[in-house]
Amino acid sequence: MTPAWPKFLVSRDAFPPDVVSAVEHVWSEPTLRRTVQGPPARAPFDAYLAFVDTPDVTAAAARFRKLARYEVEPLDDDRYVADDRDGARGMYRVLVREPNRRVMVSWGQHSGSILGTIRGSALTVLDLTTHDDAVEQTLTAYVRIDNRVAAAIAKLLVPLFGYLADRKLVEGIRVSAAIAEWAVEQPAEFCAWLAQEPSAPSAGRGSSRPSCHAESRTRGAIEDRTGGITRRPCRIAQPADL
Repeated sequence: MTPAWPKFLVSRDAFPPDVVSAVEHVWSEPTLRRTVQGPPARAPFDAYLAFVDTPDVTAAAARFRKLARYEVEPLDDDRYVADDRDGARGMYRVLVREPNRRVMVSWGQHSGSILGTIRGSALTVLDLTTHDDAVEQTLTAYVRIDNRVAAAIAKLLVPLFGYLADRKLVEGIRVSAAIAEWAVEQPAEFCAWLAQEPSAPSAGRGSSRPSCHAESRTRGAIEDRTGGITRRPCRIAQPADL
């Protein structure tokens, strides 16, 4: 029997009512549960974590590098609006920030020509470990599709829907790994991009914004300064993805 509340979250009392409701909605009856192993990120752990915790910066860098088209806009330190530029749009919130884990809840919709607009939500767990100078990533997503027809089709065609879901999940963590590696391996190029980035993705959010320093223009210096990126402190808060 599925526990009434996820074991990877602290007590319900630690979260506001709307978050509790969103988590319970997914956890009570997920349409799909998927676990995928992402490609390892060959970057210092703290450097990679900084990009995980600033998804708007990562998204902007990915567009610049032509790795992805999606956009992320921060509402505050823990809530984000995301648009994949392919019909899906939603909001997500980070619930847990632990040294090696992030847990997010998200809700949104996808509009397509076949099934129309499908709404749903997800609870996502990202586990990070270090191995052979790389960061290993494991992502587990519990997804609930609110459209009954779409949910029924998904359950009937689990191999197909699971494959599509896995590709989408891996894409996100693959992009984060690629951007972290770029920042570490080509710091001058990354810092030049960050300095001229017109949207200044995380400006005004203090320590959450990746930053570059003149003396950190080599790989060794970046590693010594945790990737040339200033992290926000770990704490319980709120991101995930639909």
